[in-house]
Parts: sequence; structure tokens; C-alpha cells
Amino acid sequence: MSEQAAQPDAARGAADAPRGSTQPLCHAYDVALLDLDGVVYIGGNAIPGASQALRKASEEGMRLAYVTNNAFRTPAAVAQILTGFGIVVAPEDVVTSAQAAARLLAQKLPAGSAVLVVGGMGLRLAVRERGLRPVSTSLDKPAAVVQGYAPGISYPGLAEGGLAVAAGALFVGTNGDKTLPGPHGRQPGNGSLLQVIAFATGQQPLIAGKPEPPLHEESVARTGARHPLVVGDRLDTDIEAAQRVNADSLLVLTGVTGPAEAILAPPGQRPTYIAEDLSGLAEPQPAVTSGGDGFSCGGWTARWADGNQLELSGHGTKIDGLRALCAAAWSRDRGTEGLTADGLRQVLQTLC
Repeated sequence: MSEQAAQPDAARGAADAPRGSTQPLCHAYDVALLDLDGVVYIGGNAIPGASQALRKASEEGMRLAYVTNNAFRTPAAVAQILTGFGIVVAPEDVVTSAQAAARLLAQKLPAGSAVLVVGGMGLRLAVRERGLRPVSTSLDKPAAVVQGYAPGISYPGLAEGGLAVAAGALFVGTNGDKTLPGPHGRQPGNGSLLQVIAFATGQQPLIAGKPEPPLHEESVARTGARHPLVVGDRLDTDIEAAQRVNADSLLVLTGVTGPAEAILAPPGQRPTYIAEDLSGLAEPQPAVTSGGDGFSCGGWTARWADGNQLELSGHGTKIDGLRALCAAAWSRDRGTEGLTADGLRQVLQTLC
């Protein structure tokens, strides 16, 4: 891919709006850094069309890397799951928060240092691969404690971690997700479990996973990306992570974030592009233009009416209407202040 081809079009018209690209995104960026749950699959099921979209982007020359805050599974285990969905992937194409945490530890500790691991096999393996020595008890006088979610986390493990941190060990968390999806709804995630040791010791951990920069840095280092595109379904992890490192991002609407949340996105969580699903990787992105009548994309125009009410008119694809609405909502200095839930539901009904 040429240097010229790696540069997407600048935003036209609106200063703070979803950007346009006359090239398919798989031509404009060399590597896609893809979140998994909500992007490629949901729970144990592949998102319809995801494997086909990824195959097409790969055939067009884009490298695909799968970047996850999940620290429990090893890269090989993640690759096996994706292979079962018909996606061609090798373990080296998977980057986990466990690997990012291990890199963070290796940057701060001498080789061979003992690290007390509170977590699963994926985290222990990542620590060992970085030349550090995983241990399970504070009696080993570890230089650091690293914690990542695992279904078998127990009180004794947390207690040992707390003892080590209280004795002066560096405290690192793989990720700070407060919740994670479960069969019966949201359940406590690693961010919640980290607070057991944090509350007991008064020490807050360094976080390696999204939205903090270490996981992105690990992903770039492993892929050799020159111009990566972060792809995700969550504003507060995937998209914010891209913003923090000044990387471009693609929000897909197959997971956590829906149209209403995209419109209400705060400045630090606004994506560069918006698409319904991963098919957006192999498609150009229409530009949003601004003028006296408001913000236009495709056949839609969005504007502010009566001060605090968004209004949408026109016709076309739903995603173009959403892009226009986001541009209008993000255009004001005070953002969506004053926009009511009823008003937002009403304008979104126009897209139905």
C-alpha cells in the first residue's frame, strides 16, 4: 500500500463530524485492530456477515489483528474460537490485555523478577513469555502483582495479592472493565474485582487494557502497523482508546453502542467513522457536509430546531441519517445539553 493510499480524506464541511473516505477503509489503513465481543461475535455466536466482511478486507490487503481486554484466554484459545467461526486467524494475530500487562511489567522490572499472578493461564503465560517469573504467594516476595479476570479467582488469591501490594509490590491490572456480559446479564468484571485489593491497600493499579494506551502500543508493536484503524462497538473502551493515542476509529453498531449513544457521544469518545457492521471495512465512507440548512449525508439533513431539538429530514440509508445526526449533535460547543430522551427517540423514529 502506498503512503498516498494510506491517508484518508480530510473531513469536509463539518469540523467535528464522522469523516468521509473516497477509498474503502481497507485501502486507507494498513491494519485493522478489531475488538471481538460485539464486533466479531456476541457470546458464543458469530455476528452475521462478520467472517465474510473480514475475509474481503483481508483479500483487499488489510492486515487483521484481534485486540481484546479478555486476559483469561490465551491467544491460541482465542484463535481457535475465531477459526470455528470460519475466520482465518493465527495466534500471533491475537493481542490480549494480558500481553499488554506483561509488557508493562517487563518495562518496569528486571528480567526474572517474581510476579504474583491473580488470574488465569492466559495471564501466567503472558508473564512468563516476557521473561518474568509467575508466582502465587506473597511469601515469594514478588516485585509486582498483576490481576486479570478469570472465572476461578478466589479469596485466597486476592488475599495473597493484597499482602504483596501492602508490602510494596507494584500493582497492575490487565483491564478496568467494571462489568462483563453473562448469560443472565451484566456481571462484575476485572475492574470491579481490582477494587478488592485497591480498597484493602489504598493502592490503585496501573491499567494495561483499553481505554489505556498500553494495549494499543502492544498491538502496534506486534503488527508493525503504520496507520492502524481501531474497530469497536464500545465508546468507553474501543473508541476512547483510539482517541487517547490519536488513532482513527470505526464504530460498528452490532454490540453495545446504539444510535442514541453514538449521537450523545462526548468529545473524547467520538469515532472517526460509523458503520452498521464490519462490512464498512471494505466500503468508502460518505462525507458529511455542512451548510445553512444543517449537516447532510446521503439524502439526509440534520439540524437543530427550537434551540435544543434535533430534526432530521430526507431519505436514504439509516446509517447516512445517523451520520448526519451525529454531525449536528457534535457541532455545538455545549454538545447535546438540553436534548431530551423523548426528543432523541422522536428524531430516531425518522430513520425507522
